[in-house]
Amino acid sequence: MKPASGELDGRKAYILATIVYEYIATAEPVGSNTLTHKYNLGVSSATIRNDMAELEAGGYLVQPHTSAGRIPSDSGYRMYVDQLMQPEQLAAPERNKIRDELKAASDELGELIESTARLLGRLSNNLAFAVAPAAESQSFRHIQLIWLTSLTGVAVVMTSMGAASQSFFELKTEITPDDLSRFSSVLNARVSGKLLREITDEEISSASKEVGLGEDVRAAVLGALKVARASESPTISASGAQNLLDQPEFQDLSKLRSILQMVEEQKTLYDLVADSMVGEQARVKIGHELGSEDINECSIVTVPYRFGEHAHGMLAILGPRRMPYGRLIALANGTAQSLGDRFSDVELK
Repeated sequence: MKPASGELDGRKAYILATIVYEYIATAEPVGSNTLTHKYNLGVSSATIRNDMAELEAGGYLVQPHTSAGRIPSDSGYRMYVDQLMQPEQLAAPERNKIRDELKAASDELGELIESTARLLGRLSNNLAFAVAPAAESQSFRHIQLIWLTSLTGVAVVMTSMGAASQSFFELKTEITPDDLSRFSSVLNARVSGKLLREITDEEISSASKEVGLGEDVRAAVLGALKVARASESPTISASGAQNLLDQPEFQDLSKLRSILQMVEEQKTLYDLVADSMVGEQARVKIGHELGSEDINECSIVTVPYRFGEHAHGMLAILGPRRMPYGRLIALANGTAQSLGDRFSDVELK
């Protein structure tokens, strides 16, 4: 724990950090006697009591019961996370375990995201979720135009993240399998590697003219790209909700029910972390910062991960405000790094 802060004098900062540390470990309000006998603070119990009273008056601590010790407030946790907490690093064996488990996971994008959420939920002993990269951040890998009949076919668009979208199309002019194959080859040569949103109508028109195909085939490809670009709701995988049952904060099942409902309504879950998708660093939202009374006893640690220059997603851990922030930030960072490496090492399906 860091002994000083820009807003609190050294002793009060140390006392606040010690109370947060002790409360995270025990889930019991912390009194001056505990601080005096368990930690070498170098001052009397009376001095500690006075400092605790000033920290409470400043909004950093709250006293849940008249005869109880204090617990951190949202502001106390915020001060701890931003200024008092020592950064933590994962040990090499744990980093290797994460890397090896993700390396052994499926090459299919959806299954890899699910495996990551399960791994993070298990290691964090909290609820973890992983947000897949948005379609708009993915680049075009290739398109396959599949001939069904002389007037119908299916367009399959594959992206850099291994996501596939299918679009059935009907034509007014008859076409052969070779026509579709040639069009696919020309188009793939022209726009492979471009972001989906950067592919223009003019590029599609030019490719169709090169192989002598008409407007209806061009329109079919444009429709397929529109489907591939569509991202009405982000893909989210969540795991570890059962871990919250072990936390004393969630012995009231009505609180847990609100969290489970939020997990089922993926848009609500995504809205909690959407603003954290921008940036490179871990972020923490604490209690009322989450903007929902149903989960104001929770905190969320979020870490973005990246694949290539543009594609990015999010890993998150949700648990009680009394969570070991340093440990969970290190865990989320390590998992995000390994996931990014995994994307770079293989060709996803």
